[in-house]
Amino acid sequence: MAIRQKKISYSEEPLPPSQVLPTMYDLPDEEVGQSGMPDIFHVWQARLLDETFIPPTYESTKIFTASDLNIYYDVRDFTQYKCPDWFAVVGLPKESSSDMRLSYVIWQEGTYPLVVVELLSPGTEKDDLGKRLRDVTKPPTKWEVYEQYLRIPYYVVFSRYTNDLRIFTLGGARYEEVKEHGGRFWMESIGLGLGVWQGRYLNHDRLWLRWYDEKGNWIPTAEERVAQLAQHAETESEARKNAQFRAAQLEAKLRELGIDPDQV
Repeated sequence: MAIRQKKISYSEEPLPPSQVLPTMYDLPDEEVGQSGMPDIFHVWQARLLDETFIPPTYESTKIFTASDLNIYYDVRDFTQYKCPDWFAVVGLPKESSSDMRLSYVIWQEGTYPLVVVELLSPGTEKDDLGKRLRDVTKPPTKWEVYEQYLRIPYYVVFSRYTNDLRIFTLGGARYEEVKEHGGRFWMESIGLGLGVWQGRYLNHDRLWLRWYDEKGNWIPTAEERVAQLAQHAETESEARKNAQFRAAQLEAKLRELGIDPDQV
């Protein structure tokens, strides 16, 4: 697919990159040369991350999450992009696109991802962990792009085959691995932690990645929030019934004593 180039209008004042470089409508939104769709675990795990990523200090309009969405990052080469399994952006400006994004174009958005999650598979492990030897004739690995181009603060890698969680934080110029995290890692800047949760999600019981709050409680999914609301309503209804029953008992007792409850 040929990339459409925008016509640059020369004037006394140079236009900002967001106005002269290609937008998400000009760039391919499918992974070139790739076929097939992500397996069901990738789809479900990304959905669980979406549902539970609720940073308490950010409005919903300032939060964006996505899975298998191209990130275009190189203003010198519009063919270069990476497609994370899942990523999140916080602090989006008010003027961010209200359209459904076809891709995430860095020079248009102006805000970089805060965290990226890659779900390992045998075919992608070397690329995701930066173990593939760099060939200057080929694009950089995901590891290199996240570390050196996008400078993403938190890089999380999870294997559904071994249930191994690895977390890397940007320390200076390079990623540093967090050791002995015990399956949980707190991100102070967003008031959320990411951890490995054993539970049943979409009728499948296994270990999943899931976000938790400052008290260590797992952030509820959409289905769990509905169930909580229903339980709360049922509890309130039961409390009202009990109160009415006790009031009726008291009224009956007063009448037995010859006291008119309406005159009390």
